[in-house]
Amino acid sequence: MSHAFAGMLTCATIHSIVLDPDEGGETRMSGGIPWISLPAGYLGSSFIGASLIACGFDTNASKVASLVLAVFFLFTLWWARRNWLSWALIFGMSGLIVLFWFVAEGGALRYFILFIGVMSDLYVIWDVVDDTIARKVNNSDASAFARICGCFPSQVWGVIWLIVAIIFFAAGVLIGIVAFKETAAQQKQDASAFLPVPGSNGAVPGVPVPTFFLVAVTYLVWNLLG
Repeated sequence: MSHAFAGMLTCATIHSIVLDPDEGGETRMSGGIPWISLPAGYLGSSFIGASLIACGFDTNASKVASLVLAVFFLFTLWWARRNWLSWALIFGMSGLIVLFWFVAEGGALRYFILFIGVMSDLYVIWDVVDDTIARKVNNSDASAFARICGCFPSQVWGVIWLIVAIIFFAAGVLIGIVAFKETAAQQKQDASAFLPVPGSNGAVPGVPVPTFFLVAVTYLVWNLLG
């Protein structure tokens, strides 16, 4: 997903996203600026993971993070619409987000968002070490980046990206601790009035789901299935 967004920002054409249970994800694109889009897989995922970790320290921030993830999921489904594994994973994740949103006024959502963030950052760290430092994979992002830049071998870029990933990880934890100091009771009270669960005390009765949102989602799903 990070490759795709970096490609979009550098005017690349995104052809597809493929999820593989053994090799992770593969983004197929043309054009753009490779020295920006290539490291985005590691560093972008690490940054997103760090952001989710920080949000995982607060219930309302976790709700906002889950909505941002929903947007990412829609983009991923569009680009990976022919990949069944993408559909299965995203629908599974979406179901868990909705489930945890209803538990304890969204309190359980905090731990789920925190879990996603931690696992994302840990996977990046493991992937960088495995692909660039412990062994050299000729078709890895680091090897392609080294061929383009020419100044350092892929192992050196792997070490640099590893350091950046660890810094992002630590920053996510520290920002979460510093920014969100409310107690669990205070967070529960605030969450009851912010995007509350339908039917709860904080929910406003009689407020329908925006028609535009329903039409947009229905149109997107229709085109994905078509």
